[in-house]
Amino acid sequence: MKILAFNGSPRTNGNTRQLIDICLKPLQEKGYDTEIIQVGGTLLHGCSACLSCRKTGQCIFKDDPINEWVEKIKTADAIILASPTYYANMTSEMKAFIDRTGYILGPTGILARKVGAPIVAARRGGAINTYNTLMAFFGINSMIVPMSSYWNLGIGREKGEVLKDEEGVRTMTNLGNNMAWLLEKLHA
Repeated sequence: MKILAFNGSPRTNGNTRQLIDICLKPLQEKGYDTEIIQVGGTLLHGCSACLSCRKTGQCIFKDDPINEWVEKIKTADAIILASPTYYANMTSEMKAFIDRTGYILGPTGILARKVGAPIVAARRGGAINTYNTLMAFFGINSMIVPMSSYWNLGIGREKGEVLKDEEGVRTMTNLGNNMAWLLEKLHA
C-alpha cells in the first residue's frame, strides 16, 4: 500500500516533519510504501477558480508541481496532510495545495474512501483550528479518517521540541498504528 505525506512546513526537517516520521514508522514497519512530499517552501499558485481543471483534469498552472502531485494522489491508498500552525491556521502553501487538488480531484470521486489524516505542529495555540481546516479537506472528499488517542498534534517551537511532547509522540504513533489497521481492513 502507498501512503503519501504532504509536509506543509517550509522547514524541511522541522517539527512537522518529525511528527510525520513518527506517524509513518508503524506503517513502514508493516512494509507499506511511504513517501514524504515537501509542499512548504514550494512556490505554489493559489487557485484562480477558472474551473478548466474540471474539463481537463489538470490545473492550468504548469510551472509548479501540483499536477505531478495529483497523479501521485490518484494511486495512493492514504494521504497525510501536515502543517505547522501559522497565525492559527495552516501555511499558505498547504492552503494552495488543498484548494487546487480539491478542485481537480474532488468532483472525480477519486479521493472517496481513501484514508486521510491531518498532522499539526504548534508552538502553543491555534493548533485545533489548523487541525479542523485540514480535516475539512478529508470530509468534503468523502475520505475515511482514523483517529488517535488525542488530536493529531505536537507541541514545540524550536526544531526537535515536539520530540519532548510525550503525548504528541504517543498520538502520532497511535495514529500510524490506526492507519495501518484501517488500511488492512479496507483492503482485506
